[in-house]
Amino acid sequence: MTRRGALLTVLGGLSATLAAGGLYGFWIEPTYRLRVAEYRLRPPGWPADRALTIAALSDIHANEPFMPLERVQEIVEATNALRPDLVVLLGDYLGNARFIRRVIPAAETAQVLRGLRAPHGVHTVLGNHDWWEDPQAQRFRRGPPRMARQLADAGLSVLHNAAVKTGFRGQGFWVAGLGSLWAFNEGEGRYLGANDLGRTLAGVTDRDPVILLSHEPDIFPQVPAGRVALTLCGHTHGGQVRLGGWSPIVPSAFGNRYAHGHVVEEGKHMVVSGGLGTSLLPVRLGVPPEITLVRLGGVG
Repeated sequence: MTRRGALLTVLGGLSATLAAGGLYGFWIEPTYRLRVAEYRLRPPGWPADRALTIAALSDIHANEPFMPLERVQEIVEATNALRPDLVVLLGDYLGNARFIRRVIPAAETAQVLRGLRAPHGVHTVLGNHDWWEDPQAQRFRRGPPRMARQLADAGLSVLHNAAVKTGFRGQGFWVAGLGSLWAFNEGEGRYLGANDLGRTLAGVTDRDPVILLSHEPDIFPQVPAGRVALTLCGHTHGGQVRLGGWSPIVPSAFGNRYAHGHVVEEGKHMVVSGGLGTSLLPVRLGVPPEITLVRLGGVG
């Protein structure tokens, strides 16, 4: 083989590899893959002998063709098959990005999500896109947005700077839900939040453990140590492209520090879900869509 022929062979192989990688990242991984990312934790704020399994779904971004209702139904069925004790939805149910044909209306997505089942209920918070896609909420800087009403109409618990008690007698716990830190888009990368952590935790009226839901993980440094057993977040999509545990772009002031997975700081525990859908571009590479499964307590 001549040097020119060898070079053409190498370039041809490189082109084929890049094409295959593009196909995988822009279609196969984001559209067809679904994994369970499981974490077994014993945070100090949770009774070690009390077992609780939490299924967290985040960043569905329902749209056609990348996250159609059939795909959302598949996720619901896969979640129910795990038989969680508690299901939490961490926001961004709406999808509006490049290359999509149709944004699926909030009511249609909510009707599919109503099929989720768990003994301690299905509790939801709102994400920034649920606010941004509501022109009235953006115009008047007031909420909650219409996505909250659609979720409530479907029979789901919507927590906006509020807390609710659940659990069995003698083994109760609180689920507290925070408003979005990026609720109002001010433009040029500036956002105004609808979050009120003080008001949220003021709804907790006894010393039973607290699980805090927040769409964005950037609230974590403000979470009081010793009062919240676990913080669950989404928003980052795990960076959406993540190679070797690092993502080039993370929508967080803390960058890769809060991009994905289990974070422990100052004795506090947080799990950031890699989420299910996509935003801006329909690409996922190295961070497949996930059902985040957290097992608290009852483990060695």
